[in-house]
Amino acid sequence: MDKKRIIIAIDGPAGSGKSTVASLLARRYNYINIETGAMYRALALKALETGVSLDDEAALADLSASSRIELEAHAEGNLVLLDGRDVTERIRRQDVTEAASRVSVHPRVRQWMVQSQRKMGANGGVVMEGRDIGTQVFPRAEVKIFLDADPEVRGNRRFLQNPATTHPAQSVLAGLRERDHRDRTRANSPLVPAPDALIIDSTNLTLDEVVARVTGAIESHLNQSQSQSKVKSTT
Repeated sequence: MDKKRIIIAIDGPAGSGKSTVASLLARRYNYINIETGAMYRALALKALETGVSLDDEAALADLSASSRIELEAHAEGNLVLLDGRDVTERIRRQDVTEAASRVSVHPRVRQWMVQSQRKMGANGGVVMEGRDIGTQVFPRAEVKIFLDADPEVRGNRRFLQNPATTHPAQSVLAGLRERDHRDRTRANSPLVPAPDALIIDSTNLTLDEVVARVTGAIESHLNQSQSQSKVKSTT
């Protein structure tokens, strides 16, 4: 009997390893990896390119409604398409990163994003990572993970991930702390672990150790679900 294709929700702050872990899990289970952060980045890029203020919620909501943001799975990772244009590399730059953090605080923007993300993951078989997946987008996701780490560790990871950055390490850390504050204190969908999420602090863990813990939680759920199905089929 094939194992059920479920929704795996991975939340956590910037630099916690969500994207790396989600990508590895998607390849392991042959699932779709949905990077919600990339979707916010794509919208932020469009706002920058069209001159829409990052503080104008109504204008950003209108912009999102007229935008087409797609994630195409490839062996080397997702391609991010904005209105049919490949923006995968562009949205990783610092100006877009900072803009995405500001765009994401607006409730109307988040509402549009949540609706889009729910459509993407409605049939299961997805690893969805972001900041409110287990609490808002898919509160009934079968497996919920919350990744975290000390800010200094996360800041250093972000700095090393982008060797071309012109910002010093301390500036990257300061920006990360500012983003943490916005994410955790915003009125709409603040960054908090879901009550039933497995919380993993990766400060002193290797990537392999983090993946092993997450995989253990997934396999436990899948095996339990499969056992329950077998019992039902014999009764």
